[in-house]
Amino acid sequence: MRCRWLVCVPLASIAFAQAAPPAAAAPGGAKAEQAAPAAPAKAPESKVGPNDTVLTVKGVCAESNKPEADCKTTVSKEQFEKLADALQPNMAPAIRRQLANAYSRALVMSTAAEKRGLDKQPRFDLLLHFARIQALSQELSRTLQEEAANISDSDLESYYNKNAPAFDEATLVRIFVPANQQIASPKPDVKDEELKAQQKAGHEAMEKTAAALRARAASGEDPDQLQKEAYVAAGLKGTPPSTKMEKVRRNTLPSAHVVVFDLKPGQVSELISDPSGHYIYKLLSKQTLPLEAVKPEIRSTLSAQRYRDSMQPFQAGNADLNDAYFGPARNPVMPPAPTGAKPTNQPATKPN
Repeated sequence: MRCRWLVCVPLASIAFAQAAPPAAAAPGGAKAEQAAPAAPAKAPESKVGPNDTVLTVKGVCAESNKPEADCKTTVSKEQFEKLADALQPNMAPAIRRQLANAYSRALVMSTAAEKRGLDKQPRFDLLLHFARIQALSQELSRTLQEEAANISDSDLESYYNKNAPAFDEATLVRIFVPANQQIASPKPDVKDEELKAQQKAGHEAMEKTAAALRARAASGEDPDQLQKEAYVAAGLKGTPPSTKMEKVRRNTLPSAHVVVFDLKPGQVSELISDPSGHYIYKLLSKQTLPLEAVKPEIRSTLSAQRYRDSMQPFQAGNADLNDAYFGPARNPVMPPAPTGAKPTNQPATKPN
C-alpha cells in the first residue's frame, strides 16, 4: 500500500472529525455507567481474510511505464486496518468506508500531482515538513494520553482516602422560595418610585415567607406542601417540582449549599439565600460510596489531571512572537482532557 505523508496525514481529519468528543466526567450524582465512554462500534463478522483485498484503486500503480487503463493498486484487509487503527483505534465501520473513499481519492490525486512534478516544488517540501511536525506532535499527545491513563490500584485507593468527603452521597429534601413576588404588568402611569417600592415590599415578604416555611419544615410539615405554598406566595403559576433529591453528591450542589452534607439525618438547614431566592434543605440520609463504585470516576479525574500536567510544558510560552506582526497575545487554551475533565462544583438547576 502506498501511503505518502501528504496523502495519509490529511486522512486523519476524517477519523478525528467523526470521533465523538471526550466525555466529561460524570457529575457526582450520575451513575458510574453514565461516566464510562460508549463501547466502540464493532465491525460485523465477516469471512474476509487478512490478505484478502478490501480496496482496489484503479488508475494507480507502481510501474510508471504501465498504461493507466491497466493500472491498479490493491489494499488488503490487514493493510487497511493498520491505517485505520493508526488514525483512530476501533474506527466505526461507517467511518472506515469514508476513509476508504477518501484514501482512494487522495491516492489518485497524489499520483496525478507526482506526474506534474508538484512533489519537486519547494512548496511541497514545506508542506511535508509541517505534516511531519503535526504527525509527531499528535503521536506525542496520544502517548501522553496513554501514559496518563495508566492509573494503578494504589493510586485510586490513595485518591479515594484523601478525598473521601467527595464521595458522600445523600438523599435530601429541598424547598425553593423565590426571592421576589411576581408583579402584574404595571399601568403606564405608575411611577418608577412606586414600582421599586412594590418590588422591595415583595422581596421583604418573600424573606418572611422563607423564614416561616423553614420553621414549619423543621417542625416536620410536608415539604411538598410547603413548596406549593412558596410558589403561591411568589405568584408563580404551574406545578412546583418535587422536593426530594436522591443520590446527590457535593459537586452537584452550588458551593454555598454543600454545608447541608454536615447536617444529621432528619435535620433542617438554616436558610441559604442568593439573588435567585432562598433554599431550605433537610437531610434524609447519607452514605459514602465504596471505592469500587467510584473507581471509573477517580480514574477519569486522575487521567485528566495527569494529561493536563504533562501538556503544560508545551503550552504557549515556549515561543516569543512579534506582536507588531501577529497582533496582541491571547490567553493560551489548554487541550481537552482525554477522558473528561475533573468534576467541578456546578450550580444546581433552579426550580421553574
